[in-house]
Amino acid sequence: MTGRRISVAVVGGGITGLVAAYRLRQQLGADAEITIIEAESRFGGKLRTVPLGGGPVDVGAEAFIARRPEVAELIGELGLEEQLVHPAGRQPLIWSGGHLHPLPTRTLMGIPADAQSVAGLVDADTLARIAAEPSEPFEWDDVADIDVATLVAGRFGEQVVRRSVDPLLGGVYSGLSDSIGVRAALPALAAALDSGATSLTAAVCAALPTPSPGPVFGTLRDGYGTLLEALRDAADPRVVMDAPVTGLRRDEGGWWLEPVGHVDGVVLTVPAPNMVRLVAESAPRLAAAARDIELASSAVVALALPRDNATETGIPENSGILVATGESLGAKAFTLSSRKWPHLATRDVALVRASYGRFGDAAVVDAPDADLIAMARADLETVTGVQVEPVDAFVQRWHGGLPQYAPGHLDRVAAIEAAAGEIDGLEVAGAYLHGVGVPACVESATTAATRLAARVAG
Repeated sequence: MTGRRISVAVVGGGITGLVAAYRLRQQLGADAEITIIEAESRFGGKLRTVPLGGGPVDVGAEAFIARRPEVAELIGELGLEEQLVHPAGRQPLIWSGGHLHPLPTRTLMGIPADAQSVAGLVDADTLARIAAEPSEPFEWDDVADIDVATLVAGRFGEQVVRRSVDPLLGGVYSGLSDSIGVRAALPALAAALDSGATSLTAAVCAALPTPSPGPVFGTLRDGYGTLLEALRDAADPRVVMDAPVTGLRRDEGGWWLEPVGHVDGVVLTVPAPNMVRLVAESAPRLAAAARDIELASSAVVALALPRDNATETGIPENSGILVATGESLGAKAFTLSSRKWPHLATRDVALVRASYGRFGDAAVVDAPDADLIAMARADLETVTGVQVEPVDAFVQRWHGGLPQYAPGHLDRVAAIEAAAGEIDGLEVAGAYLHGVGVPACVESATTAATRLAARVAG
């Protein structure tokens, strides 16, 4: 470290930005000036915890993959271990053809390892096609990338795509398998295919994860807001809210940002289109590399229902309900929160979340609150028979909430990182790089902050 006071800025106050600021504080020390610039009036980005039905409820992401270490380790660092909770272990259902079906077993993001995996969900002709697939000629280009729908429909048929794959991919990306590339979304499958798997069935079998003990998911008892507050406190940044960055240019020995002025280094944690606009003049190669990344919008309708007999008997003893493509419902999924999370099961209300909006079909996201709540109630009644007036409700819209990992995404990311690596004092991080989940965002932020700290402190 030198004797001068280092100043760095983090553009974006979502989970990625807050983790970046926290890591910068750890590595640059108490004397560094760390500024977070947030365009909105609150921190958290696509994470948000609100009061509903007598307690906190997450209306953005509501869980993280527990088998990845990043979030659990972060929770431990911040002294929040008592907040860590896990789901009850119930399985979701799929709504298809006007009926509820068990979630298929032995699948990779809905792609079956054998015909039995999707028995009952698809018709007899489709089952026969899956069973015969290993004997069919198979060609795979170990260089190119294709969308998931093209690969799966070509081998197993359209029903598998719309009834099994789409519901699972939609829950991750708010998109359809038509808009998601195999290599970025299903790297283990792509690796098996590149290694010479002789059929899609064989590749799925090779790519299925080895069962391991312990819960798959985790969350915080009082919501992600607890983590966001702890990160902000630990980072101890200068905060500039309601302030979109309108300009970014090289400055002597660093960067100049409108509206905050000169800094030694910058971490951009905004969505890809925002990043492209900011660096278009100062880093055109970086802007060009990210220009084709598109975003999906969605909405969450959180309902607090009275715990009467109709509710308790109507809501299935499952964690959620995924909706197949082409159904008459407006919702793409339901989280049966009080069934899924033991810490929410003790509330005086039954909590349910309905999700709306897919890539390319986001008009529903801008419907009035009253219309979205009415739609959620009607859709819930269709799939469960529950028809009750909620005692509380909250609508959260996520405009441009999730990047689409289209075919060729890994090449785009490589080009983004190569371009960013040539720019001194500027780093990029976020969900559009190596994963849309919270653990991936934490990892992305840590990597970017570590690189920037090394550069500005050297």
